[in-house]
Amino acid sequence: MKLPDKYRYIVVEGPIGVGKTTLARAISDAVGATLMLEDPDSNPFLPRFYDDPDRYALPAQLFFLFQRAQQLGTLKQQDLFAPRRVADYLFEKDRLFAGLTLDAAEMALYEQVASRLAVDPPRPDLVVYLQAPVETLLSRIAKRGTQYESLIDAAYLTRLNDAYARFFHEFDKAPLLIVNAASIDPVQNQADYEELVGAIRRMKKGRMYYNPLRHGTI
Repeated sequence: MKLPDKYRYIVVEGPIGVGKTTLARAISDAVGATLMLEDPDSNPFLPRFYDDPDRYALPAQLFFLFQRAQQLGTLKQQDLFAPRRVADYLFEKDRLFAGLTLDAAEMALYEQVASRLAVDPPRPDLVVYLQAPVETLLSRIAKRGTQYESLIDAAYLTRLNDAYARFFHEFDKAPLLIVNAASIDPVQNQADYEELVGAIRRMKKGRMYYNPLRHGTI
């Protein structure tokens, strides 16, 4: 089952461990799209942040800000009529994480730096927002075995889940498919992937909720 041609730029989003990069890769491979991924392993401050968040939150966040701004800043709106693109992040998520990890003074500095970058990211044709409970996120994080991620605890993921829920409750910049990802594996399970693509094909303007546990949309 193919995706509609109107989806030239698709973004997969969600909290740490939910499977957004895996799904972005699967969609990209299936439709022959150019893949745009975050590169957390290149952030030298990220392992230190998980070990000492109060000390390293600001440099870790600024590194991500510059990285995301540079990557999306080279992507001009007219380029979206070229090959399809699939990304595993929205630029706006950078501020979501900043608000979660920075204190008031650090946030003020972050806002000042961000305003000077003047990034105008392209608008996605579709955003797929993956949701999962904290227990699922912790299990998936443990399975992938990234050493510094072993320091992530349930309290942080709970705050992150809540921040994502608030963010997407107000999100109206693109059609939004909200997916209960707790029991879906679109990479290892072809039926799961086909069901998800079917949900995308049923998308219209606005937003739609897809819950595989109920075998359809809600």
